[in-house]
Amino acid sequence: MYRYLEHRLAHRVLECMQRLYPGVSLPRVVVEQPPNVKLGDFAIPIFPYAKPLRSAPLKIAETIRGELGMIEGIARVQVAPPGYLNAAIDRAWLADALVLDKKSPADIPPGKILVEHTSINPNKAAHIGHLRNAILGDTFVRLLRFAGREVDVQNYIDNTGVQVADVVVGFTQIEKKSVAEIEALASQPRFDYYCWDLYARVSQWYEQDKQNAQFRLQTLHAIEDGSSETAAIAELISTAVLRRHLETMDRLDIEYDFLPREREILHLHFWDAAFAKLKESGVLTFETEGKNKGCWVMRRAGTGSDQVARALLPATAEARKKANGSELTNENDDVLTEIPLKPGVDIQPSAIAEEDQKVIVRSNGTVGYVGKDIAYHMWKFGLLGRDFGYRKFYRYPNDHECWISATEGEKDHPHFGDVAEIYNVIDARQSEAQSTVIEALRGLGHNEAADHYTHFSYEMVALTPRCATELGYTLSEEDKTRSYIEVSGRKGFGVKADDLLDRLIASAKNEVDSRHPQLVDAERESIATQIAIGALRYFMLKFTKQSVIAFDFKEALSFEGDTGPYAQYAVVRATSIFKKAALDPETFSHEVANKLSTKDLTEFLSGEQADEIWELWLASAKTSYIVEQCISTTEPAHLAKHAFLLAQLFNAFYHRHPILSEPDEKRKLALLATAAVVRRELIRTLAVMGITAPPVM
Repeated sequence: MYRYLEHRLAHRVLECMQRLYPGVSLPRVVVEQPPNVKLGDFAIPIFPYAKPLRSAPLKIAETIRGELGMIEGIARVQVAPPGYLNAAIDRAWLADALVLDKKSPADIPPGKILVEHTSINPNKAAHIGHLRNAILGDTFVRLLRFAGREVDVQNYIDNTGVQVADVVVGFTQIEKKSVAEIEALASQPRFDYYCWDLYARVSQWYEQDKQNAQFRLQTLHAIEDGSSETAAIAELISTAVLRRHLETMDRLDIEYDFLPREREILHLHFWDAAFAKLKESGVLTFETEGKNKGCWVMRRAGTGSDQVARALLPATAEARKKANGSELTNENDDVLTEIPLKPGVDIQPSAIAEEDQKVIVRSNGTVGYVGKDIAYHMWKFGLLGRDFGYRKFYRYPNDHECWISATEGEKDHPHFGDVAEIYNVIDARQSEAQSTVIEALRGLGHNEAADHYTHFSYEMVALTPRCATELGYTLSEEDKTRSYIEVSGRKGFGVKADDLLDRLIASAKNEVDSRHPQLVDAERESIATQIAIGALRYFMLKFTKQSVIAFDFKEALSFEGDTGPYAQYAVVRATSIFKKAALDPETFSHEVANKLSTKDLTEFLSGEQADEIWELWLASAKTSYIVEQCISTTEPAHLAKHAFLLAQLFNAFYHRHPILSEPDEKRKLALLATAAVVRRELIRTLAVMGITAPPVM
């Protein structure tokens, strides 16, 4: 309801201004939040209107206030120097809406959204970095669904790439395993761990003798061919590892709807269809000389170092359109336009042109990762004219079915692809590749699709030196002084996702065992798992996406401060109040609405002494507002801050107000209503983060 009131206030102010100042082009109304509730709950700065209206902001504010009239849900609007309209919410009105959990009307955009996340190479166990991707992606899916959007969740599987080829080389060239032997290993519970170690050994084997790298290339070609025994081994390995990945993510309550695989993108000729369109539109051009001779390349708009601007490009509109995928301004004849370089920079024209190219198809005819990605995203938007076959692959404990791509699939299947918006959760190192896909869409004339394609980028996860030591790694004296230690899958240095979860659960179990020895072991295990998952997910979400995370066991599991357990503990505290009062918190709010009048709520939330409680109600009203903010900024960290604020405010409220011993019955009901509303909003907020609260902590 907070967002609803904000929109209503902004609309009424704009409507009033248009009536007062007809024919004047006015900036949009911006609603801010005052530094404290004593000044009001909303603040509208009037300064942007001073110039177009040729009047002082304070005078404009006074004029608007005189004409604004009453607004439902707003108690008063006041003018504040040097030029603000400060509005105070009708506290009883909002409290009543919150108690009854009234929903504000919402305009939900049409069309399905596709969120692609996780996308781990199926060659070894998932690690801590993959967990950040999956948790960010899953939380964004939950945010969108909370906002009423229809979402498909996809996990792209590169089962024909170099990483899978390296593990195949390890089995066939280093260990000399037969297909039957590999199949037997693949059926073991932690086959992905076996591949983890083997992958590191292959990297070392390549370094021992550069000639060994030829087996990688041979294996890659055999996998792409699809009909060889090598391809069958790659399929066996990647499928077994993929199942392990799904099991790992299921521990975090992360699910997928569809698993598109690169193998089918190749074998169903997605790339061939895309390639024809890219050539026909001039997005790709064939190079006949230079270092990219024999390659199909794409001109990249706005690239080059900070020393080189666009240089030596075809100058006619048609030539530039083919080179850039967009029109430029200069309409000169067929000449080369030279852009001056900074002093001291000596770059040959051919070097500049080649630097500005992105190779999509190599001279040997193989298509690179970006090319296949362009084809895949054309399919996502329904622009390719081709589709996958689909078959069931993995059933979750809740009976949700996850489908996988196939050359020939089952007849009855859900409809995937053909979406209105795409969010790709891929780390920041893939920014250039993601930009190339967007430029290709624009070059093909699909500007609307390009506008609705978002690279949801994030930074890496490392370990604190303390965490690395706890995991058994030997650190140098220099490493011990670093703020974080980077991990490397190729070197075998890192934290497997399942190991991390196991360690977190074990640590939480020790704490639960000491606090609640009366519970049976299964109950303590379940509580420890909820705490551990909450700690991990919260830790991954509380940092902004562009922050490098240094993971630390002690910090993540702390019951104090900005952590998952702290927020969970606030829910447990609120629940305990109702348990002691023999009340059901889920139904209490609707029952108390009949016992507390508007007058009762007004008295309870009035006066300076009530401001502290009002801040708690106001924060509770902002869940939907925060969700919208997270979606518009693609930043889930706002949600973690919201959970922390609610937990902080509630804990302060809990200590200052002995609810169950309150002698005034009306006030006791109002205090219980406060606890019920905060508990509900905290549970909702944590649920969007993928976190549940245990019965005890």
